[in-house]
Amino acid sequence: MGWTNAETTDRLTEWERDDGWATIRVRETGAGRWSVRLDRLEQAPDGRTYRRDSVATREEALELVDEWRAAFDAPEA
Repeated sequence: MGWTNAETTDRLTEWERDDGWATIRVRETGAGRWSVRLDRLEQAPDGRTYRRDSVATREEALELVDEWRAAFDAPEA
């Protein structure tokens, strides 16, 4: 399974897992840091998960996104 870019603006990018049960969002905070958030719904077959982290640069945020996309990809049916 994979992830699809669901939304992109100047300060925010969000990906949705192809099964629709999870999203990862990167956004710039008011303090100039980058917040990375994973939200997997309670109803997801692999269970609820919520994570949030803050990093200094967009590059670091995108590295974390890559890690989380790999770690929280849906198992193949």
